[in-house]
Amino acid sequence: MNYLLPFLAVVLGYSFVTFFKPAQQQYTKLLLSFSGAYLLALTVFVLIPEVYHSHDEHTQDFKYIGLFVIVGVLLQIVLEFFSHGAEHGHTQHPHPHQHSAFPLSLFISLSIHSILEGFPLSHGHNHDLVYGIFVHKLPVAIVLTTFFVNSGVNKWKTALFLLFFALMTPLGTFLSNTVPSLVNYQTELSAIVIGIFLHISTVILFENSEGHRFNLLKFLSVCVGFVVAYLT
Repeated sequence: MNYLLPFLAVVLGYSFVTFFKPAQQQYTKLLLSFSGAYLLALTVFVLIPEVYHSHDEHTQDFKYIGLFVIVGVLLQIVLEFFSHGAEHGHTQHPHPHQHSAFPLSLFISLSIHSILEGFPLSHGHNHDLVYGIFVHKLPVAIVLTTFFVNSGVNKWKTALFLLFFALMTPLGTFLSNTVPSLVNYQTELSAIVIGIFLHISTVILFENSEGHRFNLLKFLSVCVGFVVAYLT
């Protein structure tokens, strides 16, 4: 499931837009809010305690782990310079001459992000986290597919982009399980992913409202995300 669910999330998001062509984006925004809350709660409930618990108890230097969390936050900021925030549902309309081009910088930044988020899934007991990544990638895939369709990007290029994007998180899990240098630094890599998740989830929660006005439906979807994460 750690390999299959992240892949299926992108396939389902792409298929939903391709076959149903939804006109309303309100439900996608609510799904993004739910996914951001769910991912934030899982990071707090599961990932952070696990990383500090697995840290070398002999050093007692918890700032060491915190340093990698900060690295994750900074890395995500850099990646979003190239992705324009696609990881949390933001898209920037391309210039007309870019419609037929494969969005290489967007693909590379999203691939780095997706490979990294697959690293914690190599831990055998992180079953809850795979559901968090599933609900995170599903609305992102919907937003990306809608963006490409509305921008006039060739449907085969769109399908190819989403296929490779879907494979990146399982690839990260595979590499983390098989590459010795990555296996030896799973704690540090997980701390980097924590920083990435903290940045993405908080951006979704705080910037997904127009004019930062109170939105009851969004608030309820966030509460549901927190509750579901706590109960799973």
